[in-house]
Amino acid sequence: MSMGNEIAVPAGRAPDASLLAHLVFALKHEGIDLAILAGSLPHLPIEELREALQNSPNGIYLRKLAHLYEAMVKRLPFDIAVSGRAVPLFDPEHYIVGPSVRDSRWRIDFNGLGTLGYCATVRRTSVITALLEEDILGQASTFMASLPTGMLDRAIQWAYLSETQSSFAIEQESPSPDKQQRFMQLLRQAHERRPLTEAYLVELQNSTISNPFDKAVTFRHEQNYLHNGLPGALGVSYLPPPPALCDELMNGLMTWANQDSDKGVAEGVSPLVVSAVLSFGFVFLHPFMDGNGRISRFLIHHTLCRKGGLDRDNLLPISVAMKRHEAEYLAALEAFSKPTREHWNVNWIDADQYDFHFKGLEALYRFWDATEAVAFLLKMAKAALEDELKAETRYLACFDHVYAVINEAYDIRGSDLARLVMMCLSNEGRLSNNRRKQFRYQVADEVLDAIETEARKVLEAHQSEEVPPE
Repeated sequence: MSMGNEIAVPAGRAPDASLLAHLVFALKHEGIDLAILAGSLPHLPIEELREALQNSPNGIYLRKLAHLYEAMVKRLPFDIAVSGRAVPLFDPEHYIVGPSVRDSRWRIDFNGLGTLGYCATVRRTSVITALLEEDILGQASTFMASLPTGMLDRAIQWAYLSETQSSFAIEQESPSPDKQQRFMQLLRQAHERRPLTEAYLVELQNSTISNPFDKAVTFRHEQNYLHNGLPGALGVSYLPPPPALCDELMNGLMTWANQDSDKGVAEGVSPLVVSAVLSFGFVFLHPFMDGNGRISRFLIHHTLCRKGGLDRDNLLPISVAMKRHEAEYLAALEAFSKPTREHWNVNWIDADQYDFHFKGLEALYRFWDATEAVAFLLKMAKAALEDELKAETRYLACFDHVYAVINEAYDIRGSDLARLVMMCLSNEGRLSNNRRKQFRYQVADEVLDAIETEARKVLEAHQSEEVPPE
């Protein structure tokens, strides 16, 4: 029986004190946690496993343990004749899984999101299941296709600009016009569907960084860290894997991401799930000394394009939604970063000099639970569609309607009319006294009153889902 984060087990059904019994019990009742298994299996007595397999050669959980032992530790020095049916390592009813690779020796199909060198785990929670059933990307494609060409073009231009500004804002940075333009161009490059390589990621990093001293040539060769502003060792809030391990795991992540959609990672897996694993996986590995956050968010769009989730030039403003839900974004990141930080010893030396010592297992970075990351990104994709893109198109429809009505009735300079309509719609159908004074020598009060009247009318129609057409 589940009790919060614990399982209550009757004494008569509890496993005995042996490691093997506990591992079998965990697989049966708690599922697959590759990081814990990677730390436990090296301590499993081989003779104990051999005896158990000889007594029950077709036992599913014993075969899973044998499969994982040989993948994570070494080949077992005995042969057991297995005749039972092949079974998946991850139960598809409880996990989001990838394509299967069979281990014929133990008749286990590895179906994780990655390999046993680097793999993320995503549990099918009720939240994730419900969001996947909504087919957010399908809804987005249908909505964009329903818009008039001019309306879609303007909405997408807004999306590119807002996505750029929000991605920088998440980093607490206000980009210069030049940096903003470069990042917008970078977002458009996502539709080129280039495979991920170290050289390409270095190119992306150089595109997002303006300081020449921070531009990378390769993945990092030194330890980096995130700082929270507190003094000394307390200020180090997260440490990604050491450089050599980072390089190895980045190769694993890129190999997984580059698999062809017709026979690889995207087979039966939502592109949004792939995007979440890749984006969060990248930022947790932190392969560069600077620019990792912006690249991680770019990779969401890159993956959606490569895996067929978005038509060419279209974009979901996911970073805009992330910025609006920044506390949830931080929580999704900290679900991994906080417990991982506990596996480092950090000694402050002086100024920004530290001594770092990793006391944990590589498996912490090699096998990670991406469930919260996937749930968060699915929520943000839905918000990007419903609260951002659709809201912007509704605003554009309101603007077009008010502009057309006033322009038909009065002779007013187009640039002044556009500014007044925008300001009025942004202020719930009212023009402030300051705005009226600003335009008192350019626009008659009668026109200002008419703009307010039409703006309120169209906003009321919008609230009742009866926005006049463009």
